[in-house]
Amino acid sequence: MHAIRCWLVVGLMSPWLFQSAIGADGDWPQWRGPLSDGHSLETNVPVTWDAKSVLWKTALPGNGQSSPVIAGDRIFLTAEKEQGRERIVFCVDRTSGKIVWQETVWTGEPEKSHAMNGWASATCATDGQYVVAFFGRGGLHGFSVDGKKLWSRDLGEFAGPWGTGASPVIVGGTVIQNCEAEEKASIAAFDLKTGKTVWETPRDVPQRGGWSSPVLTHGEKREVVLNGFNGVTGYDPADGKKLWFCKSFAGRGEPTAVPGNGVVFMLNGLQGDFYAVQPGGQGDVTSSHMAWHTPRKAGRDQPSPIVAGGVVTVVSMEGVGIGYDEKTGRELWRDRLGGNFVSSPIAANGLVYFQSNSGETVVIKPGEKFDVVARNLLPAARDEIFRASLTPSRGQMFSRSNKTLYCLGK
Repeated sequence: MHAIRCWLVVGLMSPWLFQSAIGADGDWPQWRGPLSDGHSLETNVPVTWDAKSVLWKTALPGNGQSSPVIAGDRIFLTAEKEQGRERIVFCVDRTSGKIVWQETVWTGEPEKSHAMNGWASATCATDGQYVVAFFGRGGLHGFSVDGKKLWSRDLGEFAGPWGTGASPVIVGGTVIQNCEAEEKASIAAFDLKTGKTVWETPRDVPQRGGWSSPVLTHGEKREVVLNGFNGVTGYDPADGKKLWFCKSFAGRGEPTAVPGNGVVFMLNGLQGDFYAVQPGGQGDVTSSHMAWHTPRKAGRDQPSPIVAGGVVTVVSMEGVGIGYDEKTGRELWRDRLGGNFVSSPIAANGLVYFQSNSGETVVIKPGEKFDVVARNLLPAARDEIFRASLTPSRGQMFSRSNKTLYCLGK
C-alpha cells in the first residue's frame, strides 16, 4: 500500500516528474531525493542511532562529499585522489557495503577549488538504468547502473578559485546540468543514453561559480529552477527557454531552491533576506511573483532549506537554526543546533534531520517552537568531515563522510 501511495503522489504531479522519478519504493535517485525537496515518503526511517546501529561502514576510494544516491541495491558515489588529479565514479552494494564497480573517468591538471569544496562534491543522478556524474573540469559522464561506461563530455575549463558543486538532475530522457563558471556560464541538457547536447542556454547574469543544483518545481507546469549569484531563474525543461528571473538580496547562490506549497523557497548564501517565489511567471518577476521576503541575519548559508509541518527550517553554517512560517515567512523560533553545518537537511517520519560537519545528527520536530527529538553520534574518526547529505532508504539511513560510507538501521 505504501508503494501504491508513492506512485499516486508522483503520478498526479505531472509527466515531467513521473519521467524523472524512480518507480521503486525507497529509491533516492538524485540530490535531495525523488521530489527535489529533501523529503522521504517512508515512515520507518531511523530516528535514533549510535555505534551499535552501524550495520557496515566502507572505506571509500579517495575523498569526496557527494551524497549517496540509491537505485535498488546499488549506491552511487564519486571521489577524487591526488588533489583532484583523478576523478572516480563507483558503486557500493547496499547489503554488504562492498564496492561493486569503480571507474576512473578523468585524470589531468585540476582546476582550482576551495578547501571546503574539493573536486568530488556533485551528487550523481540515476533513473534505475543509467547513472550520471559531474566533476567540473573533469567532465560529465554516463554509465549503465552495472558500470558500463557509455559516454563522456568535456564541458570546459571551469575557471575560478572556488570549484564546482552543482549536481545533475534527470528529466525524462535528458540530464540537466548547471555549467556555471567565472568565464562562461550556461545550463544545458544532454541525452541520457548518448551524452549528446539537447539544448544549452547561456546564463546571462554575472556568475562566480557553479554550486547550486537545478531542481524541478511541483505543480501542473514543470519548470527547472536554478539559484544563482544575483537571483533565481526558471527554465522550460523541454528546450531550455528562459521563462523568468527573480532578483535576490545578497548574492552567492549556493543553496538549492526548494519547491513546496506552490512556491520555491530561496536562500542567498551570503547574509540577506530569505524569500519565496511563485513559479509560472514571465520575464523579470521580482515585483510580481515574490510571495514574501523576510530579513535573515544568521551568518553564511550553504545548507538548503527544508519544508515540513508548515515550517521552513534553515540552519546556517555556524549552526543557528531558524523556523519560518511557510506561508508568510514570519520567524517562529531561533536557536542553536550546536556545531557547524554544510550538509543540507532531509525530512522523514514528520521530522527534520540536520547533520553537522562532525557527523552529529540533530533531529527536530517542526513547529512553532524549537523541539529537539534526538541527537545521534557516529563512531567516526577525528579527521572525518560530513558535508554530504543524509540518504534515507528502506528503513535505513546512509551517511557519507569525506572518506567513509556508513549504513545505519535494521
